[in-house]
Amino acid sequence: MTLKVGDKLPAANFIAGTAEGPRPMTTDDIFAGKKVAFFAVPGAFTPTCSAKHVPGFKTLAPEIKAKGVDSIVCLSVNDAFVMKAWGENQGVLDTIMMIADPAGDFTKAVGLDMDGSKFGLGLRSQRYSMVVEDGVVTSLNVEEGGEFKVSAADYMLPQL
Repeated sequence: MTLKVGDKLPAANFIAGTAEGPRPMTTDDIFAGKKVAFFAVPGAFTPTCSAKHVPGFKTLAPEIKAKGVDSIVCLSVNDAFVMKAWGENQGVLDTIMMIADPAGDFTKAVGLDMDGSKFGLGLRSQRYSMVVEDGVVTSLNVEEGGEFKVSAADYMLPQL
């Protein structure tokens, strides 16, 4: 499956990196009955992700929430401990839900996986953002060739 607008997200399991420690979650826990601003990154603590992607969503969080968004979620093919540490480092654990897709199961199921081996990363997620309403994708912005444009918070804002 390659995810597209109008698709219902597949069932998946995640682990949220929270201030209280790892918390198992499902697709339904995150998306059912909610409007979610969701973005995925190739790796926690990587340069673009740390310097631009997460800070953009942090800065625009009040405007995003004002558009009726219930939660802002960041996903990486990583473990929950790394996602928690990255959330603490970025100062976003109270603003952005940092979720891990440890084996890349969700990422592979939506067809947005990539081979980051040439960067020492292995299987990772492509950089993208999407708006999801009650588990259905209403907008999807997938980056091409390592760019950082269409998955940015300011690009998503008018789509809300």
